[in-house]
Amino acid sequence: MQGFSSSLTVMNIFLAIAGGFMGLFVGAMPGIGAVTGVALLLPLTFKMNPSSAIIMLAGIYYGNMYGGAYSAILLNIPGDSPAVMTALDGYPMSRQGKAGKALFTANISSFIGGSIGIVTLTLFGPLLAKIGLKFGPAEIASLILLALTSIGWLLGEDPFKGIVASALGILISTVGMDTMAGGIGRYTFGSVNLLSGFSFIPLVIGMFGLSQVMDLMSKKEESDSLTTGPRLTLKESILDRSELKRVIPTALKSAVLGNFVGFLPGAGGTTASFLSYVLEKKTGKNSAEMGNGAIEGVAASEAANNAAAVGAFAPLLTLGIPGSGTTAVLLGGLMMWGLQPGPLLFIQQTDFVWGLISSMYIGNMACILAGLVMIPFLMSILKIPRGIIAPMIVLVCIVGAYSVNNNMFDVWFMIGAGVVAFVIQKHKYPIAPILLAFVLAPRFEQSIRRAFSISNGSAKIFIEKPISAVLLIITAFLILSPIVIKLVKKMRTK
Repeated sequence: MQGFSSSLTVMNIFLAIAGGFMGLFVGAMPGIGAVTGVALLLPLTFKMNPSSAIIMLAGIYYGNMYGGAYSAILLNIPGDSPAVMTALDGYPMSRQGKAGKALFTANISSFIGGSIGIVTLTLFGPLLAKIGLKFGPAEIASLILLALTSIGWLLGEDPFKGIVASALGILISTVGMDTMAGGIGRYTFGSVNLLSGFSFIPLVIGMFGLSQVMDLMSKKEESDSLTTGPRLTLKESILDRSELKRVIPTALKSAVLGNFVGFLPGAGGTTASFLSYVLEKKTGKNSAEMGNGAIEGVAASEAANNAAAVGAFAPLLTLGIPGSGTTAVLLGGLMMWGLQPGPLLFIQQTDFVWGLISSMYIGNMACILAGLVMIPFLMSILKIPRGIIAPMIVLVCIVGAYSVNNNMFDVWFMIGAGVVAFVIQKHKYPIAPILLAFVLAPRFEQSIRRAFSISNGSAKIFIEKPISAVLLIITAFLILSPIVIKLVKKMRTK
């Protein structure tokens, strides 16, 4: 209780709320993201006491999870990688005149996901962190393989085109230095700019944002605004009872899954949001609408994303293992403040640990209130004529791409990605699998190579580990089930 009371000081409450607001802003700005935002603001906390500093930085972190959905829903430009899944249904809802409902759903689902994550961290954090530690390289590789396999089969109307798109994403991710093999360059063709590989932000901005501008400007017969629905008002943004019945169950089960994935070191919010989206698409009552403006798609992605963000604190605090890139930055901050994350942290620094956890309740509440208040202002973006908003989006795309490395190469790559996305979408190829495969493939490669290193090159490690074996069986079932179903249908018709 003393730890909880320490977070309820006026200064710490202010820092939690301020961090949440800054996180909302950072998350909504493509090109910044949670890792960069926390890293840039870390020096501001050096003169604070550790409790106040981590409370503010944590607020920025989970505030960013809220904010990443806003640009994804309104402009089809995900603020960070987990918001890619939100854009699949959020942006179609926006085009249908349901931007307010999509934003309301994102806020409610984020709050549910964050709340479940915080309660779980409070009650079972140390225990679940130990369970998460059982996921070694073999288990993580099998989990990501399941996700990579699901991408091609479940995103898009044609599984073959989904697999081709996934393969393209994997291919793009292989460009750059192979740090695990002594820094050998792969597919760099002598270009210095390619040594560090392609950045995610220019890729996602180009494929989602710039390609959408091209698509909007090519459809002259449509209305002049970004939305084709009725006039947008705050009252129409509030979900009715039937919509809440669709959102809340989806958010609850997605939050549970996302929270567990968050406990796994290295899995991240992208994996959590994708697996939850897949779960909803396979088990939900409105799975046929997924990808075309289903409210469940927004709920699944956002609940899982925020639950995973909180879950990543469990391995950080209890084991000293960062569960995501942002918590890796926070780990550096903790060590600079003279704190050593691990089992003893809960014993020796109880005020700090429980002060941080209790501040999450404050920050989560601040984020949802801020998000709901911002809905009318956010919706006003959709009232701007296409002739004005299109150049503004292009400017945001250019600034976002350039800000990653302050390099024009990223801008040209963003433009190229936008053109490619525009062309392949005309041929009915989905672009989400490209982005998801691009994010997950490097993690898969690192995990599988570490697993082979541990087993001295033997593939038996993936079968001998029970968790890995179960995940591989599920993957095989996912691959073979459509083929078996088709064969059975052919046999019945004969």
